[in-house]
Amino acid sequence: MTITLKEIDGIPIQERHKATCHCGSVEIELYLPNGVEDLRRCDCSLCRRRGAIAASVPLSGIKIIKGEDKLKLYQFNTNEAKHYFCGECGIYTHHQRRSNPSQYGFNVACLEGINPLKVQKIPTYDGVNHPADRQK
Repeated sequence: MTITLKEIDGIPIQERHKATCHCGSVEIELYLPNGVEDLRRCDCSLCRRRGAIAASVPLSGIKIIKGEDKLKLYQFNTNEAKHYFCGECGIYTHHQRRSNPSQYGFNVACLEGINPLKVQKIPTYDGVNHPADRQK
């Protein structure tokens, strides 16, 4: 089940929507011409702990406006996925996907003006049994 939203709780998703970490050190512009696409949760060991709702954009769909020097990279297990978070406040902002390296997943909670708790029925992807692991 793929979820795409043009608005969340009455707040429209802009074609170019700003996303920020909690402290504002990191600011990202997301290109979302179709709204927020492919919303999901994941049950891998990292995603279970961070609890974020992620959505998808192509690699060209993210532009770091401010704070690239504040972003920290975290990798684990196969070290293929690249998870980024603010080094000041610790908020996960985005990651380059292991399952589709031509996409970024981004933290829906970082979208300016959006409350992700208003999004209902988010599918959970099986990150414990990752598709890339099944190909081996």
